[in-house]
Amino acid sequence: MRGIVLPGAFRPRSDTWLLARTARREPGTRVLELCAGPGLVGIAVVKDRPGATLTTVDISRRAALNVRINARLNGVRVRARRGDLFDALDGERFDLIIANPPYVPGPPPPARGAARAWDAGDDGRALLDRICAEAPRHLTPGGTLLIVHSEVCGIGATLEAFQRAGLDADVVATERGPLGPLLRGRREELEASGRLRPGQDEEDVMVLRGRLAGMRNADDRHRDHALP
Repeated sequence: MRGIVLPGAFRPRSDTWLLARTARREPGTRVLELCAGPGLVGIAVVKDRPGATLTTVDISRRAALNVRINARLNGVRVRARRGDLFDALDGERFDLIIANPPYVPGPPPPARGAARAWDAGDDGRALLDRICAEAPRHLTPGGTLLIVHSEVCGIGATLEAFQRAGLDADVVATERGPLGPLLRGRREELEASGRLRPGQDEEDVMVLRGRLAGMRNADDRHRDHALP
């Protein structure tokens, strides 16, 4: 897969690729990527999936442009929308929704600037909770929501939010690695709030899955079975 990241756009990190590897194992042909940045996760999912469609949403104009460039580089058709999560969609439903939202505890999400890609309020859940609550209305029967985030913003809280929203919830992927630069820079505050243990220098990053009850149509099941 080919891809570029425009100056000022969010540069994918290890959690991006963990989400991409996980999402490629999930079935579905109607795919939505939220908080898409340059769109590389969604493009990786649909690139070799016959008949698949990709929609991306990001609050950044630069991100929407970046998605269109990367989609063209990979021969993928995309609808790259700028907007605030599901507000950018007109009641559409998808088989697979994937999201790598801002989740670093700290200041509230800013109105503009690079920090929109990571600042997520005191508990890191400013966008996480909205996605959990709103996603079921945009899933097809049997559809799946995948969200990636760090242990510091509450894995259990996300699983519980999935369940409250009517989704079957589980953890499908975990990676442990050194704290990223943003968390290291906020170590004092995170230790004071109990989100990091004193001296902790590694974190678990997980992909959490919520699945809506029901069955997709027969055409979708046939296409999914044919995927590599």
